[in-house]
Amino acid sequence: MREMITEALQEKIKPVRVLILDVDGVLTDGEIIIDDAGRETKHFNVRDGHGLIMLMRYGVEVVLLTGRTSQVVSHRALDLGIKEIYQGVFNKLTVFEEILRKKNIVPAATAFVGDDVVDVPVLRRVGFSATVADASADLKNVVDYVTEHKGGRGAVREICEIILKAQGKWPEVAARYELL
Repeated sequence: MREMITEALQEKIKPVRVLILDVDGVLTDGEIIIDDAGRETKHFNVRDGHGLIMLMRYGVEVVLLTGRTSQVVSHRALDLGIKEIYQGVFNKLTVFEEILRKKNIVPAATAFVGDDVVDVPVLRRVGFSATVADASADLKNVVDYVTEHKGGRGAVREICEIILKAQGKWPEVAARYELL
């Protein structure tokens, strides 16, 4: 990991119970492919997906919050077991506040990964904020952490591992896969 995870940053990550992700440019590489028939496809990284599954298995909820609407996103969420998806969202901060109320949690219990200026209001409000290596340059001065990996290329997996390690859950994950 490019950036050192300081003790202070670990303390910000420990209370995280909900990870909220933008989709295009974070969970995907940001490219949208539309064929002649108007069908949309996106690229998802399998290691990012497994990272999310591990994170959910160890008690952190995952929520998708995206400005676009796409059946591809719904299919990927179903595949991963992500039940809460907000698509076609113009004002992400309003939906973020709704998520807090619905789950009866405080901002410190949330993390958000975004990649563009539309994500800044939520990034400024969550307990742990992150962006991907290839994000809009403006975001890199706003967030707690910038991933080593690009969006759709392992950035989400990197965030999942950081959360699991900061929360002391990584040894159990590693033992499950006989890493230790």
